[in-house]
Amino acid sequence: MLSLGLAACHGGDGDDLDKFMRNAANDMRPKIKPLPEVKPYLALQYNADGTLSDPFRARKAANKSSGLHPNLNRPKEPMEAYPLESIKYVGLLSKSKLTYALLKTPDNGVQQVKLGNYVGQNFGMVTQITDSEVVLKEIVQDDLSGDWIERVSNLALQE
Repeated sequence: MLSLGLAACHGGDGDDLDKFMRNAANDMRPKIKPLPEVKPYLALQYNADGTLSDPFRARKAANKSSGLHPNLNRPKEPMEAYPLESIKYVGLLSKSKLTYALLKTPDNGVQQVKLGNYVGQNFGMVTQITDSEVVLKEIVQDDLSGDWIERVSNLALQE
């Protein structure tokens, strides 16, 4: 009886697990992404006619005929120590007809600014404070001509 039981258990085909183990490697394919295409390097030529500005040449002196230039003699305000990109507008306060914007500095401090205060490293003066943004008028030096020009920047409310 024992030999009959052992003979019945020994099958040549095996069970489902054996079949799976034999066939598992057949479906495996390595999934390797193709290498990205290498773009050729194009060198820029710096021309004597000035079509491209030389990054190693000093900027031209500002044109004195242009009336626009920053006041370099005034004392710096605390918010001028931080780049504008690192400052976040986080809130608004109103006290007795004055509106203050709450600006968060990179060192996690919060400063109040009002109209006429300076913010950022490009001589940015606060010109408007709304519920959604602080508008600044910056004075920056043009790379090509060296003249001082105005540009408008803003800090959007961070929610």
